[in-house]
Formats: sequence, C-alpha cells, structure tokens
Amino acid sequence: MKVINESEFVNEVKNGLVLVDFYAEWCGPCKMLSPVLEQINKENKDLKVVKVNIDTSRNVASYYQVQSIPTLVLLKDGEFIHRMIGFNPKKKIEEFIEKGKK
Repeated sequence: MKVINESEFVNEVKNGLVLVDFYAEWCGPCKMLSPVLEQINKENKDLKVVKVNIDTSRNVASYYQVQSIPTLVLLKDGEFIHRMIGFNPKKKIEEFIEKGKK
C-alpha cells in the first residue's frame, strides 16, 4: 500500500476503484486496520488501496470531511462513492468495497 500526500492525491485516485485509508501514526485502531488493508490490497487486483496521513495531508482529509479515524473512502474514477468510519473486520470492508463496485 502506498502512502500518498496531497500533491499526489488527484493522480493516484483519478482512475479505477480506489480505497483511501485516512489514518494517523498515533492512532491505535489505524495500526490494527493496516494489515487487514494490506491483505485486501493483495487479494483485489481491480482495487488500488492508498493511505493518507491526516496530520500531513489536512486539506484532503478536510475535503472528504474526515472527522474521526480510521476512515475509509471509496472512490471510482476520482468520484466519491461512500465512506466507512472506524475499525471494521475484513469481511465488512470487503462488503463495503463490493457495494461500491455496483
């Protein structure tokens, strides 16, 4: 999974299905979620997973109205589809992604 900054964001999310993980280094639930997202990233070739640190990319976090972390945002061709807030099990995240593919 690639950690992206504000200047890279638009190019990284403009094509295809992208799951954005808004996180912070100091966030315990974010650290628990990271290996789950790594696994999802490896298992889904039609999905790109990227991470955005809210402490260093505040404008992007603000644009997507991230108020608590972790927050997952699903985008398709750069367009917002939906969001998921908090730590969730892998199965629930996979359902969230599948719902966005439709």
